[in-house]
Amino acid sequence: MIEKKTKYLFLITFAFLLWGCKNIGTSKTIKLAHGLDVNHSVHKALVKMGEDLVQLSNGKLSVEIYPNQQLGTERQIMELLQIGSLDMTKVSAATLENFAPKTKVLGLPYLFRDRAHSFKVFDGPIGQELLNDGKKYWLKGLGFYDAGSRSFYTKEKMVEHPDDLKGQKIRVMPSVTAMEMVRGFGGSPTPISWGELYTSLQQGVVDGAENNPPSFYLSKHYEICKYYSLNEHTFSPDVVIVGTQFWDRLTKEEQNWLQQAVDASVIYQRELWAEAETEALDAIQKSGVQIIRPDKIPFSERTDKLYAKYQSDEKLYAMIQQIRAVN
Repeated sequence: MIEKKTKYLFLITFAFLLWGCKNIGTSKTIKLAHGLDVNHSVHKALVKMGEDLVQLSNGKLSVEIYPNQQLGTERQIMELLQIGSLDMTKVSAATLENFAPKTKVLGLPYLFRDRAHSFKVFDGPIGQELLNDGKKYWLKGLGFYDAGSRSFYTKEKMVEHPDDLKGQKIRVMPSVTAMEMVRGFGGSPTPISWGELYTSLQQGVVDGAENNPPSFYLSKHYEICKYYSLNEHTFSPDVVIVGTQFWDRLTKEEQNWLQQAVDASVIYQRELWAEAETEALDAIQKSGVQIIRPDKIPFSERTDKLYAKYQSDEKLYAMIQQIRAVN
């Protein structure tokens, strides 16, 4: 009960503080929040998006960015978008699935053959359908950022095979798909917010986590976890999202400017990501982290039961088949 009251107090407070898209004369300042570090490729891409937007709109639109969970967790930020107290965010597809059900397919393990396959899906008609899936929930997607592939990192025991996850508490995002995946591999999924994970690893609340190399590096989790197993179970993207209350207040011309700026930032972010991934792997290895490259087949074979659950949902299962068929 107290937790619910705190949550609503949080939302009401920011409703007054931010009040959505701030108008100053003929210009509009877009409020954008996210949970990542300012050195992350996502933040840098969002900064570029804001700069491009100022140029495209001749100063009529600008962006004010609140990084590092300044305005709350990804879920709290999404709720602020829904009530119109915040305008934009970058959110993990794993968090988005709690608001737009179709997007949970993006978190399925070993759905994509490689990064090129994932980009073809994200940038095509299937991706567009998924970006629009949240409209009925007051959320609209504008583009997919690269979040690389997610892999396991652990404190005490290296992961070379799914059996190595037995008995290990693994932090996951608040995603049903992610929890089912870790259970399927034999681990014990433990949802914890990103901002609390370093301390949770330190104190032994969890034995490990799963994420991409830049996030593992920038979070400094490598200071605690000395094993990184590149089993690359998912290519779950980040998604640039706007609240429909904000979007509907923009003119068609303003919407076009914003979409153009996001499209350009997607290309830029993916370039930055490729560089950041190489740098991160090099840095963590130099810090003493042991990088393991296990056989992925035993992991992939453990996902059959997870996929079988989707057969009862005709639309989602059809989308899975469409994604697999993309060349």
